[in-house]
Amino acid sequence: MIPRRALIRCTLAAALFSLAGTNVNAEPFPSRPVRILVPYAAGGAVDVLARTLGQSLSKIWGQQPVIENRPGAGGIIASQALTQSAPDGYTLILVASGHPLNQFFYPKLPYDTFKDFTAISEVAYSPLAIVVSKNSQVKNLQELLASAREKPESLSYGMSGNGTSAHPAGELLNYMAKVKIQSIPYKGGAPALSAVIAGEIPMSVNPLPEVVGQLEGNAVRALAVTTAQRSKALPDIPTVAEAGIPGYDASVWWGFLGPAGMAPDVVTKLHADLAVALKDPVVMAALEKMGATPVGSSPKDFDAFMRAEAAKWEPVLKEANIKMQ
Repeated sequence: MIPRRALIRCTLAAALFSLAGTNVNAEPFPSRPVRILVPYAAGGAVDVLARTLGQSLSKIWGQQPVIENRPGAGGIIASQALTQSAPDGYTLILVASGHPLNQFFYPKLPYDTFKDFTAISEVAYSPLAIVVSKNSQVKNLQELLASAREKPESLSYGMSGNGTSAHPAGELLNYMAKVKIQSIPYKGGAPALSAVIAGEIPMSVNPLPEVVGQLEGNAVRALAVTTAQRSKALPDIPTVAEAGIPGYDASVWWGFLGPAGMAPDVVTKLHADLAVALKDPVVMAALEKMGATPVGSSPKDFDAFMRAEAAKWEPVLKEANIKMQ
């Protein structure tokens, strides 16, 4: 298997090369504003990323993308709206890592997770952090897991809602560490962190963009990050794998999809333009502030990645038996 970092370098280079060779017949694309659906409320990490990329893309396209927030149902409302749009490249969606997993949370989706979409590019990913209050007696993840084993179901973790990226990350910890830490959904990452700070719950699992400010303010402590490698934003914090759960790897990621049936040359153009946008210093600075890493994967690689994510998480989520109406 090609290491993810090597794959990122290769796909970004390929995308930049393809930009030079792309020949869009008829009128240049885009000739009018592109609509970007965001499945979450304004002001969140996905919304900020969409608007930052949109500003960079506007320089390439000469057209300002229209960012349209369609929150609700774990991204299903926005995803369904995309599938009902024309496959002409003028309606896209910036999905998060929950997109390929919704099929395991919801018994009936109004679309097929893969057949009804065109993969364009994964744009970035970020670790999540397992955090405790600054006053917690727990010094590291090993101590926390030891406590969970000694007193089954006595611990709980907060997260930003059922089906969000923190939820499967927490359940993967249960699955691989053979513990049962109860999940407590909150209406966002900020309320979950507030509960940790107030001592209402012992820990929470949060995407790094949600928790960086609280870590810098010393309101909470990070026990571990969830990706296979340490985060550049938190270089002194060990990974879950380093803390004794080898093979553990979970992240929150974001990527662009279009409706099924898009023309290949339009997909190629969109992918190449996104690769250029990811090199924009403004975008790079925004990603660094979020603790995120740019990717820029090819449409083929992004599709394969999402399918691999679904296969990876299916047994974990089935064992957790999480169902939503």
